[in-house]
Amino acid sequence: MKLFASFLLVTCLVTGNLALEWWENANYYQIYPKSYADANNDGTGDLAGIQSKIPYLKELGMDAVWLSPIFKSSWKDGGYDISDFKAIDPVFGTMKDFESLLATCKEHGIKLILDFVPNHSSNECEWFLKSERKEAGFEDFYIWHPGKPQGSGQPLPPNNWNSVFRGSAWEWSDVRKEYYLHQFAIAQPDLNYRSENVVKEMKSVLKFWLDKGVDGFRVDAIPHLFEVEKDKDGNYPDEPLSGDCTDDSLKHCYLSHIYTQNYPETYDMVYQWREVLDTYKDSPRLMMTEAYTPLENIMKYFGDGKKNGSHIPFNFEVLTSTSATSTAKQLKITSENYMNHLPAGRFGNWVLGNHDQRRIKSRLGGEARAEVFNFFLQTMPGHAITYQGEEIIMEDVHISWAETQDPQACNTNSTVYDEYSRDPARTPMQWNNSTNAGFNNGTKTWLPVGSNYKTLNVALQESAENSHLKIFKKLVQLHKLPAFREGLYESANNLDENIYSYIRTHGEESYLVALNLAKQNKTINFGNVFRHLKPSGEVVLSSLNSKIAEKTKIVMHDNVVLSPESALVVKMNGASTLIVSTIALLATVVMTFFNNFMN
Repeated sequence: MKLFASFLLVTCLVTGNLALEWWENANYYQIYPKSYADANNDGTGDLAGIQSKIPYLKELGMDAVWLSPIFKSSWKDGGYDISDFKAIDPVFGTMKDFESLLATCKEHGIKLILDFVPNHSSNECEWFLKSERKEAGFEDFYIWHPGKPQGSGQPLPPNNWNSVFRGSAWEWSDVRKEYYLHQFAIAQPDLNYRSENVVKEMKSVLKFWLDKGVDGFRVDAIPHLFEVEKDKDGNYPDEPLSGDCTDDSLKHCYLSHIYTQNYPETYDMVYQWREVLDTYKDSPRLMMTEAYTPLENIMKYFGDGKKNGSHIPFNFEVLTSTSATSTAKQLKITSENYMNHLPAGRFGNWVLGNHDQRRIKSRLGGEARAEVFNFFLQTMPGHAITYQGEEIIMEDVHISWAETQDPQACNTNSTVYDEYSRDPARTPMQWNNSTNAGFNNGTKTWLPVGSNYKTLNVALQESAENSHLKIFKKLVQLHKLPAFREGLYESANNLDENIYSYIRTHGEESYLVALNLAKQNKTINFGNVFRHLKPSGEVVLSSLNSKIAEKTKIVMHDNVVLSPESALVVKMNGASTLIVSTIALLATVVMTFFNNFMN
């Protein structure tokens, strides 16, 4: 009965609509533009380079591509310090190049999603320069404070707030003779969302790119959007000590950020942005939101029951809680806890890597294990979001202190910088074994290319009889099937500590997924766990590390030996039994009723 109860709870949450929109449970691919493809050979990736690779993304089976910032920048934080939100940075090309890229995406049926960076601008942005001079309409565009007086000298910072990038979050302006807040780099002053002028201006940024024809936005660093309001004396309170990082008061984790993160107004701002997107009726425009925040906060980004919010509030539960030593049982508990928190009628999503995190292979324990997680990504209910290079299982590249560019690392020292650096996952994409891994034909690259590029690249894996890339493409095609895109989910309880197994079912079609995270063989009798399924099936896909080949027949009541750190997908012969079909029908009816009610 435990298995049945778990099944019913989760399936009711993840059953999809009968007719899905383009964005629902789709596949998304993140590109870090500086590192994808360099068409003009200047060492930095560009829009023309990305455009040349759109056919590759189509062949991968991607539904949409999300670009990290391509806007005009002062380049103090990898393009996330934007000086003009409505202009393309010359390092990437021109507005004409962008429009050409957008047209190519539309030609290939791939949606284009841009980064929206609302928390801050560059300190070279015209808005900041006007605010610094207290020009009319811009006086309170940013968070300003005169500081604490100390005799005749420069005042002290207003309080103890610290930056994500270490040190005080306040910086003195010699022009305005006040401090401004920067929760990230000094060159990234925080915008003031308690100013109606800021709210209006940022909505105009969204409309500018939507009018260009983009299909949506990934919204950056949402939890930092609002801070506590000033008290009656115009001051901000100190934040309490967290009890963490007690050895280094400069670290962000030294304080508990109760006055600078996750304020209620943040969610309403997201709901307002969703209203802007929803005015575009020709096609659903998508909002994805980034928030490293507790699970209960993530769920608020979906909406409040009256207003809709983000279509895809990124799920970082697996990413932040999984390591090279995590067991399959831990993965299952984390995943199902997330799914059981989803609001009714909403789709989950899975994010295993991005430009801010170490690569899956390096973070989670090796090549074989990384591919098991790619199986997980594509076969779980919901959206699948892949960072560039994870389809061929790239790995972190060692970046020396002299080569380091990430400000998060540069604010430390040569002894500890690697602990903070995001550069190792941002190195150029490895396309082939030619000069600079095919990233360009020039004499330099903005970050070093991985030393293993001659044996780890797209071309080699495309030409191989079997490879991570070919398996990934098949996984993406599986993800498009009704059983995976909108089907029911049922997991096995009380299996081995390192086996995670589940069934995806839609109508009469069922697939068994088995993930072995152990470093040794595991023998499983699936018939003892999934008693309601037909007695046999056929392997439709197995990981590179598996010794069970495709088209192998699996008898449910036989012992199946799973190779170390391997994965299988088995299509079950025939239909599920009456009880499963009945549950599936009931869940579909309930969800259809709910969706009709919401609409």
